[in-house]
Amino acid sequence: MKIDILTLFPSMFDGFLNQSIIARAREKGQVEINIHNFRDYSLDPHKKVDDYGFGGGAGMVLMAQPIFDAVEALRRTDTKVILMTPQGIPYKQEQAYSLAHEKHLIIICGHYEGFDERIRTLADFEISIGDYVLTGGEIPSMVIVDSVVRLLSGVIEEESHLNDSFSNGLLDYPVYTKPVDFRGMKVPEVLLSGHHANINKWRYEESLKKTKERRPDLLEKR
Repeated sequence: MKIDILTLFPSMFDGFLNQSIIARAREKGQVEINIHNFRDYSLDPHKKVDDYGFGGGAGMVLMAQPIFDAVEALRRTDTKVILMTPQGIPYKQEQAYSLAHEKHLIIICGHYEGFDERIRTLADFEISIGDYVLTGGEIPSMVIVDSVVRLLSGVIEEESHLNDSFSNGLLDYPVYTKPVDFRGMKVPEVLLSGHHANINKWRYEESLKKTKERRPDLLEKR
């Protein structure tokens, strides 16, 4: 998979791209991630990419020209373009699985007061990571990339993400490691039994219990 991210602040991605699973996936060639600065595509002599919005109002608005030129320079026949915006569809695990099957993603990170409305015509998807507003689309784009890259073949063990929260519509079951008894809090006996059928049954029941307590809305959709 190839991912191109368009942003005004490329250095925000330095740590993200060079740590943990993302770094290992890049080193192994399982994903190629490139960061592009909007300003590199500006036709303005001073590399200006924003201006005041027509009709007045607070804040600056990202201009169409640099973003159009950037997308048009990077887009291929198999590209999907994602626009990060609070007005987009709420991001879910099922979308992460869908995006993980794409060959090439371009992610546009908005900033300032917003972006010229005509930029929406470039996007195949408009995505929001929640009902709140951030200073820009950089952090949301990292959320998308992280959630997608971990699903790529060979990046992590398949069993790890098949049992993730939300993968089957439920929250994940509790997990434990050594010691068996920590400050009087003991690992459930069933997990020490070696009886896999009973362990699977317990895990499913605990997932249901946790989902009912913490996210009953998920059960309503099942």
